[in-house]
Amino acid sequence: MEIYKLGLDIGEEVWNMVVKWEYFPKKAIGSQFVEAADSISANIAEGYGRYFYKDRKQFCYYSRGSLMETKNWAMKAHGRKLISQEEFDTLVEKLKVLHFKLNNYIKKLKQNTGQVNELSVNLSIQYLNI
Repeated sequence: MEIYKLGLDIGEEVWNMVVKWEYFPKKAIGSQFVEAADSISANIAEGYGRYFYKDRKQFCYYSRGSLMETKNWAMKAHGRKLISQEEFDTLVEKLKVLHFKLNNYIKKLKQNTGQVNELSVNLSIQYLNI
């Protein structure tokens, strides 16, 4: 799923920035920055595995919240000279693209609210050998 892959990419990009920082900024800002960025794709993945579309949509809302939190930490890191203008611009552009695509995905899920997620059911049955 494209939004999941974009979320993974953002998480890796943030990790690669933060891992180079000194101890104090890494502890004060970096850990929360990485957790927020990693949470974007983690919530998409968790929602995708849910039985009902309504649950999937809720986890997309969590993902969108993590996306906005990641943007917040990026602004703080940039303002405190922990990331360059180029790193900041690249990350914010990826966040904008993902935000747009995630909103479109949520709109599609709203159309299916209340229905069973047949793909997840079939994958669960295959995994459990039922």
